[in-house]
Amino acid sequence: MKKIITQIVAVSSLVLASQQFSAQKVVMNREVETKNDGKMLLGNQFKEQFLKAPYADWYVKEHDEYAIDQKAIDQLKKAKFTTYSLVIFMGTWCEDSHRDFPRLMKILEELKYPDNKMTIIAVNRKKESPTGDEVRYNIQKVPTIIVEKYGKEIGRIIEMPTSGYIERDLAEIVKKDDGSVIKEIFNK
Repeated sequence: MKKIITQIVAVSSLVLASQQFSAQKVVMNREVETKNDGKMLLGNQFKEQFLKAPYADWYVKEHDEYAIDQKAIDQLKKAKFTTYSLVIFMGTWCEDSHRDFPRLMKILEELKYPDNKMTIIAVNRKKESPTGDEVRYNIQKVPTIIVEKYGKEIGRIIEMPTSGYIERDLAEIVKKDDGSVIKEIFNK
């Protein structure tokens, strides 16, 4: 009897694991054609998608012309910004995203930020994505840049940086990170 119960538990565990794995599959680089906006990216994206037409028209210009605040970059390097994760919501139809998303990518390149620590989610005009992540993150405006440490949000930039510079706002966010996320994890 013990052997049968052990086998049932083992099979159930495998079924649950395979269901969880299949639920985690995410379609990447989805592009849709819309009546009013033409081509639009929707859902999870790799940054290389923005180097393709028609997105490259605004992406490359803003990326290349942006002058980075080196002092803020140095602060981010000192704070080990590459240890943080980013979730970025943007819209390929949105002028603010056209301005700030390429600037953010240039900043991240300067920091040698790892691509695998960044999630880019393109939304439609209703701020919706195919996976519904906008609900989980309570996205009201784009772009929204969310900074996380160990899966917990420590700050966000909504629509435009308050200082006028994304890298300065990011430096302020990580400066406020007092390690409370780590304390919270270890005190559970």
